[in-house]
Amino acid sequence: MAALQNISSLHLLLMLAFFSFGGLKNTASATVFTFLNRCRYTVWPGTLSGDGSAALGNGGFSLPPDGSTTITAPPGWSGRFWPRTGCNFDEAGKGVCKTGDCGGSLNCQGGGTPPVSLAEFTIGVSGTSNEKDFYDVSLVDGYNVGLGIKPSGGTGNCEYAGCVTDLNGSCPAELQVIDSGNVVACKSACAAFNAPEFCCTETHSTPDTCVPTRYSEMFKTACPTAYSYAYDDASSTCTCAGADYLITFCPSAA
Repeated sequence: MAALQNISSLHLLLMLAFFSFGGLKNTASATVFTFLNRCRYTVWPGTLSGDGSAALGNGGFSLPPDGSTTITAPPGWSGRFWPRTGCNFDEAGKGVCKTGDCGGSLNCQGGGTPPVSLAEFTIGVSGTSNEKDFYDVSLVDGYNVGLGIKPSGGTGNCEYAGCVTDLNGSCPAELQVIDSGNVVACKSACAAFNAPEFCCTETHSTPDTCVPTRYSEMFKTACPTAYSYAYDDASSTCTCAGADYLITFCPSAA
């Protein structure tokens, strides 16, 4: 578990460091995130702010099949969203999720328990030297639900990012998380084996020494525009300026 926490923290630090060079929209405008659930089951998105500010959307909410909702973020916001599945909450919002759980609460106070698919953002501030938004879909902490990010109304490259392929169906046995006989998530190799070469730790803690493995390459082949391991920046980090974003769970196509 320590190694898993290390790789998750490493990836977040890498993202924040990378974003600091291009990442921080006009202070009068907000970024609109629209969440759309194309899964055949309810998804409970979790939210976490990485800049010390209050969590968006009260930290989490329920999204039924074909349901959608919007939340807004101020300029300069950074954080992540992820899908939770198989949740059961009481009237007080207490309960547990089979994947992506965040402390047994509907309103997350921290990150989701891996394996979980992540949508990560740092929103820019227009009119400054840091006006670009940076965003990605990450499988560094594993995979539980297909996830896509589609920008609209922005300028720049503004590429689609995501993982359309259902990786649970092709997950190797050694990475599978099984519930009631079904594969509900696919672990990262770091979580499964807790080894430096998979976790980018110890002697494998630099871009030169932490290289793709057969497991990260499997993720990358299935989902070319998603992060597959901690140093997978070049083909996985996207930029756009002044955009709003559609975040789709179980997307069928870009």
